[in-house]
Amino acid sequence: MVFAGISYVAVVAAALAGFVFGAAYYGLLGKPWMKAARIDPAEARMSAGLFVTGFLAELVMAWVLAGIIGHLGDGQVTLWNGVVSGAFVWLGFMATTVTVNQRYQGFGWDLTLIDAGHWLGVALIMGAVIGLWGV
Repeated sequence: MVFAGISYVAVVAAALAGFVFGAAYYGLLGKPWMKAARIDPAEARMSAGLFVTGFLAELVMAWVLAGIIGHLGDGQVTLWNGVVSGAFVWLGFMATTVTVNQRYQGFGWDLTLIDAGHWLGVALIMGAVIGLWGV
């Protein structure tokens, strides 16, 4: 299904790929992340609502990224251009926002590096999926 040049199948595939990456990423870095985020593992509670919210946010991200990549023009939607677009979006919006928010919240750079690394992976993966799909 395509609307305004955006394939919603590509958007869902990109969001799923980013979500799965995040699950694996925080699965590996969960303990350092909890320590950096000052979360007591005994009190940590995961709920279905958190996962639903996270996935819905990733759907929006993938849709917007597809719109940005699509604006490169006909014939310009490629794997490479998708990855580069993801990297630019990460650097300009995700990394900067995470950095500013966590500085004001009083967290250390360890949390920023872990969280920004996650969003870099998500942006690159989404860009790659969208670029491969052709928008």
